Amino acid sequence: MGQLKTIAARREFRPYEDNPNIFIVGGERDADFINLINAALKVVEHGYRVYLLPNPLDFRTADFILERRGIFKLFDLKTISGKTIVGSRLIESIGQSNRVMLNMTIEYNTRLLAADIRMYFETYSDALEVMILKGKKVVSVDRSDAFHSSYYRIFKKRFEK
Repeated sequence: MGQLKTIAARREFRPYEDNPNIFIVGGERDADFINLINAALKVVEHGYRVYLLPNPLDFRTADFILERRGIFKLFDLKTISGKTIVGSRLIESIGQSNRVMLNMTIEYNTRLLAADIRMYFETYSDALEVMILKGKKVVSVDRSDAFHSSYYRIFKKRFEK
């Protein structure tokens, strides 16, 4: 059994407000809890089961385990509320997880977003995936996507549709 699957199977996890696809271990008083729940509510709409991980003080950790179709992935959440902060927020996530979820709470320049994601993959050789939540849409970019010759055109089409 994989390590993430083992963690998700722990009895400490309990459903959040009777939602059968969001599980928590506490942390309701954490400053980020509302942002975490808002992002979790969006991804469960796309068939994921979400496990919110505890966030010990003074220790940088990932925020979620996402599971879909038996595949478990570890993500760090970055809520985006500023017009030019994606690049710095992606860099902040290095060391927390090799997968980042961007919850876009504002309109963001598509080309700048695509460039920041590519820069993240260039900077962090262990990076595997960036998942973007925009409204009810989820767009996932992996390393091979970011270095594809038609990356910007494909990203724009997927992100703006």
